[in-house]
Amino acid sequence: MSLVSENIKYLRKLNGLTQEDLAEKVGIKRPSIGSYEEGRAKPKISTLAKISKSFNIPVDMIINCDLIKLSLDELYAMASESKEKKLKILSITVDDNDEENIDLIPQKAAAGYLNGYADPEYIKELPKFKLPMLPRNATYRAFEILGDSMLPIESGTVIVGQYVEKLAGIKNGKTYILVTGKEGVVFKRVFNYAKENGKIFLVSDNKIYPPYEIPAEELIEIWEAKAYISLNFPDLEDIGSQSISELTKAVMDLQKDVNHLKGK
Repeated sequence: MSLVSENIKYLRKLNGLTQEDLAEKVGIKRPSIGSYEEGRAKPKISTLAKISKSFNIPVDMIINCDLIKLSLDELYAMASESKEKKLKILSITVDDNDEENIDLIPQKAAAGYLNGYADPEYIKELPKFKLPMLPRNATYRAFEILGDSMLPIESGTVIVGQYVEKLAGIKNGKTYILVTGKEGVVFKRVFNYAKENGKIFLVSDNKIYPPYEIPAEELIEIWEAKAYISLNFPDLEDIGSQSISELTKAVMDLQKDVNHLKGK
């Protein structure tokens, strides 16, 4: 049996649940729980996130820690410390000079990232690039976004994010790429109320999309947006500048003034 299998079984029994009880809480069928506990199948990261939420234990503890050695009090003390300290140990790649790459997750690979984010072999196969202007004392990853919820940042834009280890590192009102078990990979403006009520609030710059909240424990990775790469320049109207017609009129007025001065 794998560590994940043993941990799921231990957590279930520690909380006095049957396989049927846990399956109902997670929203899957009972035989699936049995196959996870017996090591005959591996839960998807989205399912693992739901299991972790049902026990209020971080996903990384279920994946990386031998929980059987811990009592209930020790388990939740460690979970609380883990949530406060950092989200996870990050898989990275380096170049021949032992400098970190910026790994790119294209939109087509975003769904696979939820299953492979902790797998060094998966990360190794991603496209890679460098941005020399970024400070070297941080880890970066790039995500191709989809949709128009963050206009004028258009669908297809690549957002380069800096890895944030702690929930406390979120700065309210800043933009982040969030990797979550339920929502997948999302790019939003973020407000952190984890200490107050355990929630993270996500806000779109495009006002037709309403804000919404997610439980803080659903967060798998946090990347603060530091740069973006796009083949399209934003329209003037999108950035609150003068319209094309206004600029055209200004140029024509300027030309009239120049001609008037030449006539003198």
